[in-house]
Amino acid sequence: MLKQDSLQFLEELLRSASPSGYEMEAAAVYREYLGRFCPEVKTDVMGNTIGVLNAGAPLRVMLAGHYDEIGFQIVYISDEGLLYFRPNGGIDKLNVPSSEVDILTAAGRVRGVIGKKPIHLLKPAERDVPPELSDMWIDIGAEDREAAEKLVAVGDPVVMRANFRRLNENRVMSKGMDDKIGAFVVAETMRELSARRLKVAVYGVGTVQEELGLRGAHTSCFGIDPAIGFAVDVGFTTDIPDVAKKICGDIKLGKGPEITRSADNNIVLGRLMRKVAAEKEIACQESVGHRATGGTDTAQMQMTRAGVATALVSIPNRYMHSAVEICDLRDVEGAVRLLTETIAALQGNETFIPGID
Repeated sequence: MLKQDSLQFLEELLRSASPSGYEMEAAAVYREYLGRFCPEVKTDVMGNTIGVLNAGAPLRVMLAGHYDEIGFQIVYISDEGLLYFRPNGGIDKLNVPSSEVDILTAAGRVRGVIGKKPIHLLKPAERDVPPELSDMWIDIGAEDREAAEKLVAVGDPVVMRANFRRLNENRVMSKGMDDKIGAFVVAETMRELSARRLKVAVYGVGTVQEELGLRGAHTSCFGIDPAIGFAVDVGFTTDIPDVAKKICGDIKLGKGPEITRSADNNIVLGRLMRKVAAEKEIACQESVGHRATGGTDTAQMQMTRAGVATALVSIPNRYMHSAVEICDLRDVEGAVRLLTETIAALQGNETFIPGID
C-alpha cells in the first residue's frame, strides 16, 4: 500500500501547474520529494528533475515520467478584456468550453473561465458542430483591455484549475494525470530503491515538454547516457463504452500496469520484466499500445546516442487529455513494485542485445 506521505506528495504534484515549457511549479515539488531519499538531486536547464542513487556504478538505468501537462497560451487581449488563446499540447476542443482555468502570470495565478457563444444564439446548423478554439475565449472578469492587461500579458501560459479528488478507495481523478501519475511512479520507485543494495546506478527523471515532442527525455537521456531506460506513462483503458478492444486491447482499471510490446520496447528487457512479474506475483496487463511506435518518452530514449534498451510501463487511464482523467492506485502500486524488483535484480553485467542474450 502507498504510504500516507506518498499520497500527499501525489496530490501536491497533481495540484501543481506545469504546462509544457513552464513546469517550474511541478519541478519544485518533485525536487523536494526526491531530496528526501536521493543523495543527489538536480534540475537542469530544460526543467527536467533528476534524482540519483548509487551514482558510481558503471551500468546506468534511467526512469522517466513526464510532469508537464497540456494547456493553453494567451495570444491576444480584446477590447472587451477577453483573452484569446492557442493550444499548448494535444487539446481536445470538445472538453474545453466552460472550463475553469488559471493563467500563470509574473505576479501569480489569475482565475478565469473559458466562454463561447450561448447555445440559444447559435444557428441550428452550428449547434451540432464543435466550436473551434479560436471561437472561445477566457473571461477573467475584466471590464476592458486596459483592466485585463493589468492582470495578464500576451504569452502567459494557462492550465486547467486543480481538481484532485479520491473516488472511492482505489481510484483518483485529476487534470494532468497524464503524466504526473507516471512521474509519481518514478519517484516512488526511487524511494523504494533507496532502501535496497543496488549494483547499478539509477537515475529517476521527471521530464518536461513531452506533450510538445518528447523534448525533455531527449536531453536528459543524452546527458545520463544510460544502458537501460524505463518510461512510465499512461495508457488507454478499454473498460468504457465505444472504445474498441480490437484496436487498443483489453485493458482495465485496477488489473495492473501495462507492459508494452512494440518497436520501442527491447525484447530482452521485456522478457526480464515479465519474469520478475511472474516470480513476485505482480499482476500486469499486456499491451501493444495504440500504434507501432512513438508517442512516449520511450521512443526518444531508445534512439539516444548509440541506442538504449527501453521498456514502457503504462498506468491505465480513463478520459485521457481531459480535466477528469481517472487512474487506479492498485495499478500505480503494481508499477512501483515491478520497476523496483526488476531494477533491484540487475547485476550490472547484463546484455540486452536481442537474439544473443
